[in-house]
Amino acid sequence: MTSWIASAKTWARRIKQDVVALWIAARDARTPLAAKLMAGAVAAYALSPIDLIPDVIPVLGYLDDLLIVPLGILLSVRLVPPLLMAEFREAAAARLRKPVSRAGMAIVVAIWLIAGAAILVRMVR
Repeated sequence: MTSWIASAKTWARRIKQDVVALWIAARDARTPLAAKLMAGAVAAYALSPIDLIPDVIPVLGYLDDLLIVPLGILLSVRLVPPLLMAEFREAAAARLRKPVSRAGMAIVVAIWLIAGAAILVRMVR
């Protein structure tokens, strides 16, 4: 059971890296037009909070996350020339290794809390 979980985590990390690599590929001038369009569409859909099929629909809701996105990534990766894709994967790995700004996160959370408190005060009055 543990090896299955470890392999699932590895697969998920690779998917995440490939989505970022495809986003980079979609914006690179050396990427062929068909690959650029497909990579951009797949990366935008994978990163978008809006799903083709809402997740609240039992079984079908997760179908796009389990089938459409991975198949789109697979097709996009095949359209990008292999040498370019290797370069884009390296760039994506470097981007994913960058540290997360905790101070930036704290500022955003503080702004949301202040806004929420202001709305709550107005509603109470």
